[in-house]
Amino acid sequence: MKSVKEIVIPQLAESLVSATIDKWLKQPGDRIEMYEPICELITDKVSAELPSTIAGTLVEILVGNGETVPVGTPVCRVETEAVSSSSEAVTVVESTKSDVNAESTDEGDKSMRNRFSPAVQQLAAEHGVRLADVQGTGLGGRITRKDILAYVASGAGQAPAAARLVTPPPSTNVSEVRSSGLHLTETPRTPTVPSQSASITGRGEDFIDVSPIRSAIARNTMLSVNEIPHGWMMIEVDVTNLVQLRNKVKDEFMKREGINLTYLAFVLKAVVNALKDFPIMNSMWAVDKIIVKRDINISLAVGTEESVATPVIKNADHKTIAGLAREIDDLARRGREGKLTLSDMQGGTFTVNNTGSFGSIITNPIINYPQAAILTFESIVKRPVVINDMIAIRSMANMCLSLDHRVLDGVICGRFLQRVKDNLEGFNVDTKLY
Repeated sequence: MKSVKEIVIPQLAESLVSATIDKWLKQPGDRIEMYEPICELITDKVSAELPSTIAGTLVEILVGNGETVPVGTPVCRVETEAVSSSSEAVTVVESTKSDVNAESTDEGDKSMRNRFSPAVQQLAAEHGVRLADVQGTGLGGRITRKDILAYVASGAGQAPAAARLVTPPPSTNVSEVRSSGLHLTETPRTPTVPSQSASITGRGEDFIDVSPIRSAIARNTMLSVNEIPHGWMMIEVDVTNLVQLRNKVKDEFMKREGINLTYLAFVLKAVVNALKDFPIMNSMWAVDKIIVKRDINISLAVGTEESVATPVIKNADHKTIAGLAREIDDLARRGREGKLTLSDMQGGTFTVNNTGSFGSIITNPIINYPQAAILTFESIVKRPVVINDMIAIRSMANMCLSLDHRVLDGVICGRFLQRVKDNLEGFNVDTKLY
């Protein structure tokens, strides 16, 4: 017996009220399996794929490409067929044969190999599986939930995490980008005008359609500036010992972990330890209350050509320097590749931005609403410094803090910055990464 059911835009996040259909991955008449992505969504935070909640045949698309609709709106209709209990075994066998045939048919097509649905990413994370190690049997070599479960069942995914990280990933390309001591995984890219969304007029002007993510950035920054009374402070930090520590351990860390050890991991550790000493910094304004967050979840500003995302390192106070380095590398890489999920963006309590990676020495950052503060780490430069009435050449960096003056004042923020400074200057060649 056949029936037609609708698939709707789900409530992917508490603050999500609408989403835009970017592109349909399935067309009317196509067969759809459970959890298989059917279209790509653009929200005000990230791009995501909409997985099917039912299995069947797509019969009608209700929302076209480029249309924005509220959460809960039906986007398509799928025809399903109820299976009687007497024929379930036959159906399972036929489905298995169909999957095997599909795998052999699509063996040469790997165009979808590196496209992962949120459901697949979450399942892989739960089982500690590297998606690069899994053979995809879906359309175009795409990895499905079934592939993940089969991989885990085979025991192939049980190798120790350290062993999986020994070999650096092929995309790692460590290069020196400036003499300030900062090392990035790649040279920052220059924004370009997208030709598909720009139309040149006779007056020599370009018009670029505002994406939902860019619109959200505009809305949130205006809300922050208009509602939050910003204050601003800066402190100078001597990171000479930190530079020596990183130079000592970076090569061994690369061999062991397969990722670059950046200064940002040490900065986050210093900030997290200071937040534990000054919990009021880890708070937000709520009109008649100040909400102090018990969990320390660090929002990390990650820039791309089109926007800035702030994925979150959850429970950052429970992680070592090495653990923070792994989180930074993962979030930054997925941010540049457009693979961040909505869950990656939720729950931040304090924001850190590595503006020094672009050579900046002083920044006046806008607070990541509704948090109470944001801290930037500026470029490391060698400067003459007076120590015990003598001039020495030291590696110095500025740290800039914007604060919500409804919640925080100069005294507490000054003490907090001094604690971050003490933590950073306390690193030495004997500091343990694990």
